[in-house]
Amino acid sequence: MDLDRELTDLPPALRWRTWMLRIEAVLFASATPVPRDDLARVVGQGASIDLLIADLAVDLDGRAFEIAQVAGGWMLRSRPLFAPAIRAAANVADQVFDLSDFDIAVLAAIAYHQPLTRDGLKEIFGKDISRDLIGRLHARGLIATGPRSPRRGAPHTYVTTDAFLTAFGLESLQDLPDRDGLENAGIGSRQVS
Repeated sequence: MDLDRELTDLPPALRWRTWMLRIEAVLFASATPVPRDDLARVVGQGASIDLLIADLAVDLDGRAFEIAQVAGGWMLRSRPLFAPAIRAAANVADQVFDLSDFDIAVLAAIAYHQPLTRDGLKEIFGKDISRDLIGRLHARGLIATGPRSPRRGAPHTYVTTDAFLTAFGLESLQDLPDRDGLENAGIGSRQVS
């Protein structure tokens, strides 16, 4: 059965509402951010995805979840206000926010300096970064292996992933806090060669 995208038999207000509900259903069913092109498959030709998302966001105001634009698409997620309740009631031990401060610092170093080798991380932190820590971040999908370094031995480099962007609510790496501001605050002032 083909999906009637245009819904020409419906009055305009009901057509718009149906398109909003379709987008909500797609976002609800997806565990990953849904790109614009995928959302466009469930609405009419002349429908504005941005306006539909904006109207849906207004509809969700006051609810426990919200629409977030992350990693090249949109997704539904719990509002940060409810994180303590979710942690108290759900088994979320393997979730991203269970990372240590040092794990997050390593992720930040990779995000700002990618592609980055373990030796590059050692230059930043002044100590070796364990393969176990790199393995944990990789297993959670927050980092991936990047291109081989041109250095002797061609060591692996590490880069962040779309899962990293999603976990931290970023649309792209350009949404990271300004590096100059971090350096003025005394964070991230070391340069990696």
